[in-house]
Amino acid sequence: MYKERTKEKIYNICIAEGSFIPLASIDTEQIKSIVHIALMDLFAVQQWLKIAKKDGLEWNAIYKLHYDILHELIEAFLRFDKMKVRTHECLFVFLCEKHPELELDWDFFEKIRTKRNGSIYYGKALSYQDWEEIKLQMNLYISTIQKVLKERLK
Repeated sequence: MYKERTKEKIYNICIAEGSFIPLASIDTEQIKSIVHIALMDLFAVQQWLKIAKKDGLEWNAIYKLHYDILHELIEAFLRFDKMKVRTHECLFVFLCEKHPELELDWDFFEKIRTKRNGSIYYGKALSYQDWEEIKLQMNLYISTIQKVLKERLK
């Protein structure tokens, strides 16, 4: 029998499994370094997008690199909450639960996470169409997290 995986259920599972690891302090230098690396990746993938063809082979990598950039930025952002998180799923659910002011959609995170996992663990290549389905929201989320990080790092 299929059990619905709601944000609330996943959050409770993450708590029960000890997936939220409190940090003793906020290391702003580490946060800056994580952000810098994510932005280097963002620059690289933006160059790649300029030359990518709809029928090209690079869409799997473009999709996954954007996912990784978003993941890294969220990792950095949650360091301000003095929190390290064990899994991507728990990272995204923590962000959505603890930062409703950002108005981020849990279902979007689940969509991109499961698509990315399908590529990595099950050999399901991601296409131009897969990228097109998430492009606007992905760029918005990356921009949103970048903005709040910039404000916190002032």
